[in-house]
Amino acid sequence: MLLFYRNLKHTRNLVEIYRNYHPFRNTSGSCNFNVKGPHFSSRYYCSGKNSDEWTEDVEYLDESGSVIYSGKGIRSVEPGLDDHVMVGGLKKPILNASAVAKLVEIVKRWRWGPEMETQLDKLQFIPNMTHIMQALKVMEDSDASLSLFRWAKRQPWYKPNDACYITLFDKLNQSRDFDGIQSVFDDMVLDSGENGASSLFNAYNRVIQYLAKAEKFEVAFCCFKKIQESGCIVDTGTYNSLITVFLNNGLPYKAFEIYENMEKAGCSLDASSYELMIPSLAKSGRLDAAFKLFQQMKVNNFRPGFGIFASLVDSMGKAGRLDTSLKVYTEMQGFGFRPSATMFVSLIESFVKAGKLETALRLWDEMKKSGFRPNYGLYTMIVESHAKSGKLDVAMSVFSDMEKAGFLPTPSTYSSLLEMHAASGQVDAAMKLYNSMTNAGLRPGLSTYTALLTLLAKKKLLDVSAKILLEMKAMGYSVDVNASDVLMVYIKDGSVDLALRWLRFMGSSAIRTNNFIIRQLFESCMKSGVYEQAKPLLETYVNSAAKVDLILYTSILAHLVRCQDENNERHLMSILSATRHKAHTFMCGLFTGPEQRKQPVLTFVREFFQGIDYELEEGASRYFVNVLLNYLVLMGQINRARCVWKVAYENKLFPKAIVFDQHIAWSLDVRNLSVGAALVAVVHTLHRFRKRMLYYGVVPRRIKLVTGPTLKIVVAQMLSSVESPFEVSKVVLRAPGDAVLDWFKKPIVQQFLLNEIPSRSDILMHKLNILFPTSAPEIRSLSPPKPIFAGKAM
Repeated sequence: MLLFYRNLKHTRNLVEIYRNYHPFRNTSGSCNFNVKGPHFSSRYYCSGKNSDEWTEDVEYLDESGSVIYSGKGIRSVEPGLDDHVMVGGLKKPILNASAVAKLVEIVKRWRWGPEMETQLDKLQFIPNMTHIMQALKVMEDSDASLSLFRWAKRQPWYKPNDACYITLFDKLNQSRDFDGIQSVFDDMVLDSGENGASSLFNAYNRVIQYLAKAEKFEVAFCCFKKIQESGCIVDTGTYNSLITVFLNNGLPYKAFEIYENMEKAGCSLDASSYELMIPSLAKSGRLDAAFKLFQQMKVNNFRPGFGIFASLVDSMGKAGRLDTSLKVYTEMQGFGFRPSATMFVSLIESFVKAGKLETALRLWDEMKKSGFRPNYGLYTMIVESHAKSGKLDVAMSVFSDMEKAGFLPTPSTYSSLLEMHAASGQVDAAMKLYNSMTNAGLRPGLSTYTALLTLLAKKKLLDVSAKILLEMKAMGYSVDVNASDVLMVYIKDGSVDLALRWLRFMGSSAIRTNNFIIRQLFESCMKSGVYEQAKPLLETYVNSAAKVDLILYTSILAHLVRCQDENNERHLMSILSATRHKAHTFMCGLFTGPEQRKQPVLTFVREFFQGIDYELEEGASRYFVNVLLNYLVLMGQINRARCVWKVAYENKLFPKAIVFDQHIAWSLDVRNLSVGAALVAVVHTLHRFRKRMLYYGVVPRRIKLVTGPTLKIVVAQMLSSVESPFEVSKVVLRAPGDAVLDWFKKPIVQQFLLNEIPSRSDILMHKLNILFPTSAPEIRSLSPPKPIFAGKAM
């Protein structure tokens, strides 16, 4: 049964106790009661401003739903639709504190899921974003906060709020929920697309800063790119946090990319970013950018730290920008910083590598005055650099300090000192260093042994050289090359006796040399006239499968031409025989009779010259002809000499010697010939000129014999014996063609040109044995011509 209080006019509260009824509001504003479930509830109704007036018609129903009574009354506050409560007859808005407390209570109880959302949907008031934001600030659980936020996003009254997002990001950051941050950030990007990114400026930047500080640089950079695409402004703190995280994780180029964007946006670095950015730019080689930032930092009234100075000094020095490095070093001292040992080492290394040893030594002294003890590597560098630059006094002084400091010098330090002392010819100092090195148990290097042996060889200390070489061999080095180098020093110095003694020592110590050096020593013995020692060397050379070439054979023949001692002549003939060269067979056949040769001389000579490879031996053949003609003239074999000259000219060994310029001038050039070859060439060529003029009637205007200053006298004296019309000038003998024609008609001239030259005449030969060593053509004939070497190289 229902109990009603009838005093409607004076009673302010009516309590309706009902069962199985649930209120809802219809479109007319009246209250209806429908059966919902077996429970009781109470509702409190309040009058309006005037207690005598009721605002609405209210119907009271019984259990069956029949109307018991209807009359004026007031409906209750509808949950979720009204934003106020009734206090007496007054509508009062719900207090924010009460609303926030209710939200927090529900969220703390249910935390998340449909149950929580159902309870939130039943709220007796309409929340707003202020309630949500304050609730988020109060709650400590990030998951519960995130659940409340996601529920609010689905409500029609939701509006994106920068402060709300910041509060939520703060909660998520405190709980280290970076996945949640990324998820909320994605929602925020969607919200900004609808409402504009600028309204969420602070939240955007807060996200990136939190991610950067948490070392989530990949996610942070991704979010940064999304912010840029959305058109939102990035603040200075965000740029600095991104630069910091990339530099700390070894990604300087990403940091530089952020910095370039930062410059375009007009933002500037903060002090901590300067401290990271400048060293990173310097270490990556972007020195101009680093130095520009350094200057900018000072303009912005930031005080550079020691790390910035150290990185700039080190990087500038290593890059060779020594003036800038020294300037920064001095400026650092002006800021009150004290150089570190590492900085001193870096500066000294840079100046040493640049060859500025005076500055390096000044820094070295500063380092020691600052109380720093140079390390092992720095001592080594100072010693070696000064030694290699020839400043041996400074090098030895530092070397002595190094030993006193208890450092054992390295083999390279010893080597540099020893090699430079050796190069400067200081034998005693070099040997002292060598003994100190070996006594310390260090193994000298190959270059050290080489320098020491070269020095000892130049000083002609053969016994000491032998001792060092044997020690080198005992160390396990191959000493053949070094021993040969010492032998070559003696050969070049002309010390034939020492060279022969050293060669005997090499043989007794089972040390081998090469054929080139044997040949060099043989030629040195030949020049010194030590023919008895020369022959065994040649036999060794030939027996080792080395081939005597035409140049070597010709050089021996040249010695025979100049020889005046009969005993030496026998030695030289024996040496020529030991060469086993085909030219010696030719020489022997040339001096035999036609019966033994079984062919005329001219044919025999032609056969020999046909067997020469002129592409490889043209120069050598020219050299051989010059010396051979000297020998034949001295031996009185003029006809054989004329055959040799004729065949040599036919094979174009002297292609420009004879020139026929029609009827104007005929000439013979003998400047590149030896004395004997020049005499034979003049006689043979004048004979050819005579035949052309007498038999063919061709008479040139003039005839020239180009002799040069050396052969001018010899040729002139030879022709003056038969009253020639040739006039002697500086380097040419010339005569008119008609005068020469008349001269050719004289019987004595015909006899002179057809018969042999008086080979032993002093006038004719002009003391040939004296001219040979000094005349320019003879010197050329005894030296290997340049074309030979080009041909061999080819």
